[in-house]
Amino acid sequence: MNPEKTKQLPPAPRWDLDSIFPGGSASKEYEQFRKEIKEDLASFKAEMEKLPAKLDDSSRKGWVDFIVRIQKLHARIRQASSFVHALVSQDVNDEMGHKIYGEVDVYSSQLEKLMVSLEAFAKKQSDEEWQKLVESERIGDSAFYLNELREMAKKKMEPEFESLATDLAVNGYHAWNRLYDKIYGDLNAEFIEEGEVKKLSMGQLNNKMSSPNRAIRKQAFEKLEESWETVANQVSMALNYQAGYRLSLYENRKWDSFLFEPLKNSRITEATLNAMWKAVEQGIPKLVPYIDAKKKLMKSDKFCWYDQFAPVGASEQLYAFDDAGKFIVDNIRPFCEEQADFSQMALDKRWVEGEDRPGKAGGGYCTGFPVIGQTRIFMTYSGSFSELATLAHELGHAWHNWILKERPLYARVYPMTLAETASIFNELLVKDAALDKTTDKNEKIMLLDQKLQDAHTLFCNIYSRFLFDKAFYAERKKGLVSRSTLDGLMVEAQKRAFGGMLDEEEGFHPLFWASKLHFFLTEAPFYNFPYTFGYLFATGVYSRAKKEGPSFANKYKALLADTGKMTSEEVARKHLGVDLTKQDFWDEAVSLAVADVAPFVELAG
Repeated sequence: MNPEKTKQLPPAPRWDLDSIFPGGSASKEYEQFRKEIKEDLASFKAEMEKLPAKLDDSSRKGWVDFIVRIQKLHARIRQASSFVHALVSQDVNDEMGHKIYGEVDVYSSQLEKLMVSLEAFAKKQSDEEWQKLVESERIGDSAFYLNELREMAKKKMEPEFESLATDLAVNGYHAWNRLYDKIYGDLNAEFIEEGEVKKLSMGQLNNKMSSPNRAIRKQAFEKLEESWETVANQVSMALNYQAGYRLSLYENRKWDSFLFEPLKNSRITEATLNAMWKAVEQGIPKLVPYIDAKKKLMKSDKFCWYDQFAPVGASEQLYAFDDAGKFIVDNIRPFCEEQADFSQMALDKRWVEGEDRPGKAGGGYCTGFPVIGQTRIFMTYSGSFSELATLAHELGHAWHNWILKERPLYARVYPMTLAETASIFNELLVKDAALDKTTDKNEKIMLLDQKLQDAHTLFCNIYSRFLFDKAFYAERKKGLVSRSTLDGLMVEAQKRAFGGMLDEEEGFHPLFWASKLHFFLTEAPFYNFPYTFGYLFATGVYSRAKKEGPSFANKYKALLADTGKMTSEEVARKHLGVDLTKQDFWDEAVSLAVADVAPFVELAG
């Protein structure tokens, strides 16, 4: 990207948070909002203890009222959490914001303990009485979530032990994640560019690995490896003990498989997961011609870890933020007027934080404010097509949330497997639109490369993470896993997942297990396969939209609306007429994902 041209673009907007709570972390309204949450958590606990222990005609109304109100409390805690997350994202040095983050974490933990008590109550009720409860008009929309909660309760420890585990997790289990975050944040390395020595964070080094200059990418990779080498023993302890905590909990709950929790979280069966990975494994060799052509464009006979995000082709076009928004809205409109109008409204109301300035957190996300039925998008926008695609991606998440905004919270909770449907759908839409509009060969190569990079990452890179996680947990069941074994497991996973595409001598990233924060997240185990699922599922949905045109828009809305009320397999069966436990759907989606290989190879010459 030409930095001089970037400077000439008008600055991207800052988001509007003041309409939610004016005054940022010093907001009196936000302080009062949190105070009321704190008071209600205490009163809810006392109230719950007074409710009858058994469901019948006389106690049902009291429990319905309680469930309606606890959903609203849950939504308020979500809103409090989203707001403070936004504050520390827009200013990483917001000390008050970080303090409030810790306060809201405590509220989340207290809510979790209330939910443990609700689970304990649910599993003790007869099937007949429970069914009458969840069919009550006031909570019927949340029946799927409540039934899911009850079924999981039957597979957990006794409530007092679950409550104790929740308490201990704050300063034990989750603390390993926080320790890792601190180690990650403190790491930096000296980096030489244009004769100047700079100190760069790990995030900044990762960004350098998408540089068009191979020497820059290689230096960034080597600095990353050197930096993580200095703390590898410490982070291996964090990973080991975090996984140990998880496995001990599973053992006490009598969960035999370490995949039980991630599959339940994703609302899929193991048969579906296996069908997806089998299709991916068979599709990986189809990416080899793409990588071979890319090596020629890079003028390299090797393809290494740091070449995965190397840009090829070029585009001189930069998009001002308003132009990027217009491009997205204009290309959504032929498919769905309502979605286009919503996207324009989100942009007009400044729901997007896009300004490129120091002091912001990295990355991008869309976060929900369930009490007011709004979302906010966080990113740093500087004009590239890649950032336009990111904006489209996050507007897809916002649209998904908008469709569900009138539902009670427990009917809005969708699994990560379905969470990427609308976002990736939007990305595919704008990338294809850009390809259709351009006549420039280099720009076409760049756009096709961006699409194929997605397929390559979701098939090879993510699959290597899944294979590593599986191998690591199998080893951890036997005892502590040494740092050198972790390196070995990582390389073996990469060899299998990349299908010989990475250079045998210097192509691997042994310390990827240390440098990838996804392995250390305590909120969700196996934070990997839902990405590939979401990508392929969205690809399948997008394919149907292209075939059916605007008539598919209402079906698409209905599909998104059901994501909080069904398993992933049920959503696919109802709205697409496919069985996700069979390989056919996945084979079709993989074929669509690699369809751009041939035109890319032809353009690359």
